[in-house]
Amino acid sequence: MTHDLQSLTLALRDFARERHWEPFHSPKNLAAALSVEAAELLEHFQWLTEAQSRELSADKRAEVGTEIADVFLYLLQLADKLGIDLVDAARSKMVLNAKKYPVQV
Repeated sequence: MTHDLQSLTLALRDFARERHWEPFHSPKNLAAALSVEAAELLEHFQWLTEAQSRELSADKRAEVGTEIADVFLYLLQLADKLGIDLVDAARSKMVLNAKKYPVQV
């Protein structure tokens, strides 16, 4: 895991510990929270056309960025609870995807 992700993971642990949230941060609960946050992200694009979704106003981009951060933070916490290195898992998945979907020449 990169230094930035490790630092962020430790900060998330401290944040939860200071608020006594650890008992609520089971993998099941974190996965549920992740799903809710992903739905909140999707809500910003719900009725937009493809073109509109690519050209968000500065205010809308900021709102979407906040939702993306929520998704990322819950995902990072879930990976931490399960002892999964998120970067390694992503790289492994990319290798699998390359085999599953080879480049057509």
